[in-house]
Amino acid sequence: MQKNLLRPLVNAVLLLSTFGLNSSVWASETFEQCVVGLQDTARNQGISPQTVDQVLAKVNYLDKVIELDRRQPEFTTPFSEYLGLRVTEQKVKKGRELYHQYRDLLQRVTRETGVPGHYLVAFWGLETNFGTYFGKMSTLDSLATLACDPRRSEYFTQELMSALKIIDSGDIEPERMQGSWAGALGHVQFMPSVFLKYARDADKDGTRDLWGSVPDAMLSAGTFLKGIGWKPQLRWGREVLLPKDFNYRLAGLGQTKSLAEWKELGLTDAFGRSLANVNIQASLLVPAGHAGPAFLVYDNFEVIMRWNRSEYYALAVGHLADRIAGAGPLQNTPPADSPRLSRVIVLQLQEKLIAYGVDPGTPDGILGPATRKALREYQHQEGLVADGYPDATTFARLGVSFPAVEQ
Repeated sequence: MQKNLLRPLVNAVLLLSTFGLNSSVWASETFEQCVVGLQDTARNQGISPQTVDQVLAKVNYLDKVIELDRRQPEFTTPFSEYLGLRVTEQKVKKGRELYHQYRDLLQRVTRETGVPGHYLVAFWGLETNFGTYFGKMSTLDSLATLACDPRRSEYFTQELMSALKIIDSGDIEPERMQGSWAGALGHVQFMPSVFLKYARDADKDGTRDLWGSVPDAMLSAGTFLKGIGWKPQLRWGREVLLPKDFNYRLAGLGQTKSLAEWKELGLTDAFGRSLANVNIQASLLVPAGHAGPAFLVYDNFEVIMRWNRSEYYALAVGHLADRIAGAGPLQNTPPADSPRLSRVIVLQLQEKLIAYGVDPGTPDGILGPATRKALREYQHQEGLVADGYPDATTFARLGVSFPAVEQ
């Protein structure tokens, strides 16, 4: 990438934002200069003159994209709400219908990639509600806007170059390349760089069409999961039951034990049956605290998180896949009265934990793994249930007001 051409421009944006100047002023005066630099970068990467001069030259700056990029979630959504919105009975029913409708295709993808079809349908459901909504923003406009913004300029410049290479390949016309505000594409919401590496032409029509071809989308998703480490012999994980005296400090993705070791600690499957006495490594997650469901997750859970770095997302994919394959609801449902935690409240929690002497990481208002680990340590030292979940008792002990539960 021609960093010497683009860096002064993105630095100019940073200075303007620092002094509070309107980004739209910058957009009208400087975006065109940035695009000239992007054109030089594209030429240096071997992108065709026609695409550089007729496609990249016509991109537009989108204020909405920067607004969405800057918009941080005000609240931390509790697991019960997150799962309830994504694994609905309607989505399970539709997923089962599509699983049977595309059975032959999905079996083919499984043979070629090792990824079972119910997982592919689950990703499809989570990403685009089974192809009913891809996003309506011009991918090229979105990526050019983000490439000319200082926050993640280098990353989005390369994604823009990948998008232009997709156009050069003939897989899609520029005007059809629409997706999310951040540039994700098609049925399974691939970023352009992922598309270039993993997209496949399953229906053999000469194009990798992740917008109009379900076969292409499913084979591409399977190829991607295989490429990032999917293990065909494993499932994602399972719901489990914990003994009453369980030590919750053993929970968290950073700690693993074999199923045999978890069995020795008194864990059973969700129906109270004995776990297998095998050496499969697993971590324990309690996303809603000790009053909610518990899960043992395997290596494929980590693979799902390479698709989306969210434990909640990976749990939703795994649970939806199980439901599509015929399983029932969770045996232990998450508490419905969990509050939504604002970033301000989480920041207060983090500051209180630091003052107490445990490390939640850099205070950022996000209830991530480091903060949960710190909460577990604090709860243990205070004689509370050390599940890393900020319940009313933990709030009170830390001296932070417990948020009201929305009805």
